[in-house]
Amino acid sequence: MSIDIEYAIKKDVRNNPVVRSVDPEQRREFAHGVFLAAAVIAMLLFWASQQYLLIDHGYKTQVLLGERAVQEKLNRRLRLELDALRAPALVERRAMEELGMVYPAADRAVVIERVKAATAPRAIVASAR
Repeated sequence: MSIDIEYAIKKDVRNNPVVRSVDPEQRREFAHGVFLAAAVIAMLLFWASQQYLLIDHGYKTQVLLGERAVQEKLNRRLRLELDALRAPALVERRAMEELGMVYPAADRAVVIERVKAATAPRAIVASAR
């Protein structure tokens, strides 16, 4: 049996008369599947964004805790330095050396006493207003 090659190549089948009708049930199933897939993808993206934010906030918290530890260490050091600078012996030494101050002579020293102010009676205060 010999195959006619020329016939196989030139044969042109037209399917124009075949018309496919749109199946509403199939279209509804497709739309339902697309909606479900979109919903699942949206939920996965939301979950992934929440996980990313959780991890990101964890990193930021660790950075802030590290900065807080550094600042607390600096605060302790500065408080110690302030307490050391407020020490009476250091203030006295710096006043003598840097400012050239001297102790007063015994006859030049004046003691000032703080006197409490007398409070006025309520009736006088009320009338003054």
